[in-house]
Amino acid sequence: MLILLFSAILIVGFAAESLAHFIPFEVEKKLTSGYELTGQDSETPDKELEVQKYLQDLAKRIVIAQDLPEDMSIKVHYDASDTVNAFATLGGNVMFFRGLLEKLPNENALAMVMAHEIAHIKHRHPIEGLGRAAVINIAIAAITGATDNSMLGSILGDTGLLTALSFNRDQEKEADDTALISLNKLYGHVGGAKALFEVFDALEAENLINIPEFFRTHPLTKNRIENIKQNGWLTKGEMTAFPDQFDEWMVVE
Repeated sequence: MLILLFSAILIVGFAAESLAHFIPFEVEKKLTSGYELTGQDSETPDKELEVQKYLQDLAKRIVIAQDLPEDMSIKVHYDASDTVNAFATLGGNVMFFRGLLEKLPNENALAMVMAHEIAHIKHRHPIEGLGRAAVINIAIAAITGATDNSMLGSILGDTGLLTALSFNRDQEKEADDTALISLNKLYGHVGGAKALFEVFDALEAENLINIPEFFRTHPLTKNRIENIKQNGWLTKGEMTAFPDQFDEWMVVE
């Protein structure tokens, strides 16, 4: 038994990232059980809860479009800060910030972001994005059956579960491609992706961001738009507006 365990550890050590997605998703869920990305409680404003419900409902539609495995549940979190970001992390958790939602023109663009983040989870990018040592420790925990929350939590540290993970450019492209398929299933076109990338392009220009693609994890925005054209996706079609209460939801008191 010890020889087999030692052999398994060596294998995982030499190929931690490539083998990470073989770690059962159930282990990820146990790892994040009991942790919250936001501090929502009984005093959380009703409109923030409404935003989260809206985001969760949209996520449910995308989960169906992406045909996620039954055990791969998605939980959406919402933060009312002005951070312009969204990310996927371990255990099927997806984080959205008000700062990003305010920049989006319609639900189609939001759905592209959501589908992109859920695609990261579908393809097991969060667990692959962990450091080699963390993956090895989690793999050992899975092999030995030591998957209780307190043990797994100590492997990464509490704060490790609450931050965005880094994905490489191939993973970002894979998430984009899966998201485009999802968007087309939901709306019959991918106009939301084009609208989203145009928003990103404007933000890059506004912030004078001009970093060569070689040094970036996300493909350059212009290249993402070109990818849509090259693959023949239909970008024109009816856009779905945000709910009537959306502007009110975005007001911070």
